[in-house]
Amino acid sequence: MIETVVSVQLPIREKLRIKKNSLSPDELTGSEKRMCLVSGVYGDELGGQYICGEVIRRIKKDYDNLKGIVDVYPSINPLGLDARTRIVPISEIDYNTAFPGDANGEFTEYTAFKLIEDIRGADFCIDIHSSNIFLQELPQVRINDVENKELLRLAHCMNTDLVWIHPSTTVNEGSLPYHLNEIGVPTIVSESGTAFNIKYDYCEQIIEGIFSVMKELGIWSGETIASKKVPTVYDQEIIYLNCESSGLFVANKMLNERVEEGDVIGSIMNPILGAIEEDIIAPIGGIIMTLREHPGVTEGSLVARILGGAGE
Repeated sequence: MIETVVSVQLPIREKLRIKKNSLSPDELTGSEKRMCLVSGVYGDELGGQYICGEVIRRIKKDYDNLKGIVDVYPSINPLGLDARTRIVPISEIDYNTAFPGDANGEFTEYTAFKLIEDIRGADFCIDIHSSNIFLQELPQVRINDVENKELLRLAHCMNTDLVWIHPSTTVNEGSLPYHLNEIGVPTIVSESGTAFNIKYDYCEQIIEGIFSVMKELGIWSGETIASKKVPTVYDQEIIYLNCESSGLFVANKMLNERVEEGDVIGSIMNPILGAIEEDIIAPIGGIIMTLREHPGVTEGSLVARILGGAGE
């Protein structure tokens, strides 16, 4: 059932509406668990749109296997999605800094408040992201609370390539996941691919992981894939590679490729000189978990992350 979570009047007789599709068994007992899928915090992250749509389609296809409630919020920043921007148009606010919101605030704070209130009481939530236009990411789960063993256990059911204990803006104070965890709704962030694109194989990984989590929670009784062994990764295990020159980044390696110490991951080209300004050298062996997608770089731009020692 499609419901409007919040509706706000905008200028020129327009309305902002955040909607959800709530799927539940035909007959409820009152003891069902509820999971929420959230996407579209940033309007240029389209992979989550596909993931949400596919999860809904697959549930409808085998509806008898649904034993709990799944609330799907495909676009919580609909204005940003319309404009394909990472901010909320009109207010110019990064929506992932607006939580927990304010019932008496301006429309961005108000919608953030209403969204938190609608999700409140859920047994689990997954906030789905797709990186940005600059970087491509291996499928991963990000959390910032390693002490929550149940959260960590469910994160490992997500069929990603790693679980990163990472104090990033996607999980820090002001974000939706941070405040949901604060009010007792266990929440993780999935990240994969790149903005403005749908990397279907990565999306399929996340979708399979979502159904695995649903089965763990008793929300889904259908067949799911077996959870693979996934490393828990900390910041100190990850090497950040930033360039020291401006120009075009030309990659020699691919995402998820293993590199050895001394390998050239890519080069910074100066187009006007037709010269290589800098080679980006792997300082250790490991797996490339992040790789520059947008070729334009300036001094200090992040071009890659290496998960050191991965696979050893």
